[in-house]
Amino acid sequence: MKRALNHMTVPGLGYDAFLDLAGSLGCMGVEVRNDIARPLFDGLPADEAGKMARAKGLRLVGLSQVYPFNAWSDAIAAAVSKLIATAKAAGAETISLIPRNDGTGTGNGERHANLRIALKEIRPLLDEAGMVALVEPLGFLRSSLRSKEELVETIEALGGRDRFKLVHDTFHHTLAGGGPIFPEYTGIVHISGVVDPKLSVEQMEDAHRVLVDENDRLGNVAQLRALLEAGYDGPVSYECFSPETHALSDPEAEIRRSFDFISSQLARQTV
Repeated sequence: MKRALNHMTVPGLGYDAFLDLAGSLGCMGVEVRNDIARPLFDGLPADEAGKMARAKGLRLVGLSQVYPFNAWSDAIAAAVSKLIATAKAAGAETISLIPRNDGTGTGNGERHANLRIALKEIRPLLDEAGMVALVEPLGFLRSSLRSKEELVETIEALGGRDRFKLVHDTFHHTLAGGGPIFPEYTGIVHISGVVDPKLSVEQMEDAHRVLVDENDRLGNVAQLRALLEAGYDGPVSYECFSPETHALSDPEAEIRRSFDFISSQLARQTV
């Protein structure tokens, strides 16, 4: 399992401290975000931020995000172009595209059309930059893109397999009812756990996403095992949104314990 760390898991850390934490945890790379309560790269120029990560032995595996990418407009086009340019300057390997998640655009015809329009418009921007975009289906009932299958079908229809990869998020995969996995289309895996026994799947929200332990209800280990056995060999990135996780006094120890728990479970099940 190639460990990575998403800045959302420890949004209180500055960029430099975040990189140091990822290095201490044995991560191969990090995902940096423009939607946490601090400036992207703490205001450092993108090229300098990229050099800093590489100097610490880390890859910038992703730069997040443009939302809602499938509500195409001049403003979204400008946001995609800006994120691509920033990613290129920093040496980031991908950008992230997040679908509308407000209960609109969910009807079959509208949903498919909006996805196709956006990917068709984004493709030449990626081609020009030599960049890959990660598209993340969100499992919430209010999401305008829940299905990996729909996404893969659209990518194939547009001949975009070289420029678009999907995010397999263990939380969203569960919320969307599971279904097929697509390891050959997967660019990154996001992991997080839900441990509250009182919640139905339909009640689960980002704020419930904590570190994975033996009480995990999302089947992280089973999902990871299936992906790895099917040939997935990319980053597995911790992405927790819970205020409880954000408030940890010793995030390094707790995240390490969780990573080690997952690794031990994977090893035990594959003996």
